[in-house]
Amino acid sequence: MAQAEAPWRDDAPHILVVDDDTRLRRLLKRYLTDNGYIASTAQDAADARALMRGLVFDLLVVDVMMPGDSGLVFTARLRETSDVPVLLLTARGEAEDRIAGLESGADDYLPKPFEPRELLLRIGTILRRTQGAASKQPLTLGRWTVDLARGELVARDERIRLTSGELALLRILANNPRKGFSRTALAEATGAGQERSIDVQITRLRRKIEQDARTPRYLQTVRGVGYALVPD
Repeated sequence: MAQAEAPWRDDAPHILVVDDDTRLRRLLKRYLTDNGYIASTAQDAADARALMRGLVFDLLVVDVMMPGDSGLVFTARLRETSDVPVLLLTARGEAEDRIAGLESGADDYLPKPFEPRELLLRIGTILRRTQGAASKQPLTLGRWTVDLARGELVARDERIRLTSGELALLRILANNPRKGFSRTALAEATGAGQERSIDVQITRLRRKIEQDARTPRYLQTVRGVGYALVPD
């Protein structure tokens, strides 16, 4: 089952290690934690997706050869809804395998066996490249600041708790601002099951976020596509 490390520093990058090798998962989690990261683990793609519905990660370390969806399939599907950086691990280091990994949407590719120090260096390089100053800015929607880690909307003197379904939906939209997502894609990514459930979640979020839910400014309907989040 998935494991999450707690408590952790709010400002530490959160890494998800996805690998079916129990020993390697434990070793990497301990090593990353000892080097200042928040580390969570998942044993396969399905386990990782379940974790990602409730947590936001700064980077994923994914094994290519896993039962169920391979690391390549998992990464390619992830790219349909998220830009979270992915570092692939594999026992195969041939050029064609590296190319396949990058074509799936991965940011880097590290053959096994590897030195833990090299893994740290590659993670650091990816994070420096993908986490610019803009990514550190809080997400604001009118008078609200969105705290995705706590699952809350925060104003000067008010906090509103988001449901798990609302939070899962908002995380996907917030990680891809101004990008339109179909109801089908959102239902699959959040585990909502039915497209109608997405409509219900959007309606509830609009009532919490928008000044006038009937004329939304932030959670916009994209004609012929679905929905998009347009922050300030």
